[in-house]
Amino acid sequence: MPTPRTHGERVAAARLRLQQEFQMWLSTGGSTGPHLIPVAFVGDNDAIVTATGENSRTVRNLLEAGRARVAVGTTSDVVMVDTALDGLVPVPEVASDVADRFAAVSHDPRQMPGYVYIRLLPRRIQVWNGFHEFPHRTVMLKGEWLSDPVD
Repeated sequence: MPTPRTHGERVAAARLRLQQEFQMWLSTGGSTGPHLIPVAFVGDNDAIVTATGENSRTVRNLLEAGRARVAVGTTSDVVMVDTALDGLVPVPEVASDVADRFAAVSHDPRQMPGYVYIRLLPRRIQVWNGFHEFPHRTVMLKGEWLSDPVD
């Protein structure tokens, strides 16, 4: 069995993935049940930013529940992020650098009527690349990076 990465290595892996990757699975839930979609994303300081139709089930679930779960990576090497909705940002109000970076990795909501940007704030982050890393997989709690492993 492989040797688990240290806590510091896992924190670094999570930060790197959230800075360099641009595709994620976004899971929301509400009174109509769970909903999972693949979407592009970009980082904006501590927030994860994506975009979708303003009348979509994803937006309705986010408004109802105020939270989502994000997965970046594969099932054997994943960064799992529990998030809180920071807000829906109308297309004309999004920062131009965020809009430009998003358009570089996906469609451009500025050219698509009926879209809205979504800002999600990480509250808990877990990192693992196999069963050997299940212990101590939590690297962020309550929106704060942990200096020592937990769980």
